[in-house]
Amino acid sequence: MTPSAEQWAAAVAAVRSAGPDDEILLICHVNPDGDALGSMLGVALGLRRLGHTRLRATFPGEFTVPGPYADLPGLDLLVPEPDAWRDPRLVLIFDVASESRLGALADRLGAPRSVVLDHHASNTGFGGVRLVDPHAAATSVVAEQLLERLGVPLDAEIAECFYVALATDTGSFKFDMTTVAVHELAARLIATGIRPGEISRRIFDSRPFGAMKLTGEVLGRAVLDPAAAGGRGMVWTYATLDDLERHGQPPYVLDTLIDPVRSVAEADVSIVVKQTAEGEWSVSLRSKGAVDVSGVAVAQGGGGHRLAAGFTGYGEAGDVVATVRRLLDEHLN
Repeated sequence: MTPSAEQWAAAVAAVRSAGPDDEILLICHVNPDGDALGSMLGVALGLRRLGHTRLRATFPGEFTVPGPYADLPGLDLLVPEPDAWRDPRLVLIFDVASESRLGALADRLGAPRSVVLDHHASNTGFGGVRLVDPHAAATSVVAEQLLERLGVPLDAEIAECFYVALATDTGSFKFDMTTVAVHELAARLIATGIRPGEISRRIFDSRPFGAMKLTGEVLGRAVLDPAAAGGRGMVWTYATLDDLERHGQPPYVLDTLIDPVRSVAEADVSIVVKQTAEGEWSVSLRSKGAVDVSGVAVAQGGGGHRLAAGFTGYGEAGDVVATVRRLLDEHLN
């Protein structure tokens, strides 16, 4: 269900209730991707255009901006978690399906006003005003609609943030959620003067040599399980902290590893298990359409969409994958 007229009105009222000198905090999820950062920074720039002077944007956990997003407009508004406003007048949450993805920043939901912008069908319904549209291809679609209702015109900086968000969450406009409306939004963003070719090269087509070598090694250990997922097939691989250290790479270089894995013709379901700490793994799940992977993710405390979801797993990588295999069979039955 898309946000109602009442929810849109409440969100606009919440933003307008904050004066130009009131503290406004914008938060996206831990280990932010292009949609999380782009949506958040695009709205932050829009609020700056409205005259708000006390704006801070942040995310929980280690304060590292992935290299492909290091040139996004609005990064001057980004602060590490310890520097986030403690008692903001208004909090806006981006691309977060559940409070657990906010870490220690979840306590900021106690602000006088809070607005959640999201597009995950698994959203748990937290926050004051909820702008959750599971039919939207990206959270940036919701974010752009909010700025439109606030009377903020698109400029090149806001448009670049939203374009990065839209392009990354649609897989460079090739996933099933890429609709006529998505292309129309992309056209409006491009019309501001941004350069999509340059942005795409920076986001999708530029990787350190060490990251390429690491990807080759991790893909080389992939396992195909044709009998999994009710005979629809499952392919999986894993990457460890030792892998990253050996190749001298930061964790974010693994974010796109799911793309070549999901291209395997013999498997509907693809899994990449990335180590984040001793005995802890970030698990990315993808489906080509025959299997709903969101149910597996939700069962493990995560979330996402029917074709793309994720959760945090614990133990050994093989044990985590075995759990996913079992849950897939349970959900299919």
